[in-house]
Amino acid sequence: MPKQEAPLHHLQNYLPPGTYDAVAEYLQRYKVHLTVTRERKSILGDYRHRTHHDNHRISVNGNLNVYSFLITLLHELAHLLTFEQFGNKVLAHGREWKIIYSQLLAQFLKNKNFPADIETELLVSLKNPAASSCAEDDLLRVLRKYDAKESHHRLVEELIVNAIFRTNDGRIFQKGEKLRKRFKCKEVKTGRVYLFSPVYEVELV
Repeated sequence: MPKQEAPLHHLQNYLPPGTYDAVAEYLQRYKVHLTVTRERKSILGDYRHRTHHDNHRISVNGNLNVYSFLITLLHELAHLLTFEQFGNKVLAHGREWKIIYSQLLAQFLKNKNFPADIETELLVSLKNPAASSCAEDDLLRVLRKYDAKESHHRLVEELIVNAIFRTNDGRIFQKGEKLRKRFKCKEVKTGRVYLFSPVYEVELV
């Protein structure tokens, strides 16, 4: 499906209960052009700052569960607020962005908008927010519990050694041993070895 602008009142369908008003207040105050898009494998959300001819633009993948959607949206809103305060004078995920993102997360944590297990992981991430939304491994593991995924999808760490799996681009791999934090996996067609994150999601063959 093509990228579509989400009518603001429809945004409630993508957010946890009790969070719409707070999110809508930010979107309206800063005149954000919000789009909900189809699944993108490389990113969960995106931000483009305002120009003389355009408003702030944020897009978020529409296939995310409500908690992942909110976290991703807050991540992108933090970019917006950082731009409003500092323009392009600071790093995209530098100290200024981390402070603002932490403040946004704290606002929603204070209001108890997340289940206890997600809240625990977010409190940990407040100390040093990751550059990619939902990037911490433990947070990803917890958020995944709330996904409506088909049973043949697995995390690499959940597969047994020598299991055969398919990645999003259709390539076939065989899982190997773990080296420190990542798994050695051999591409069946070429024999080349790649390192996979333990929380990389794949399709079991």
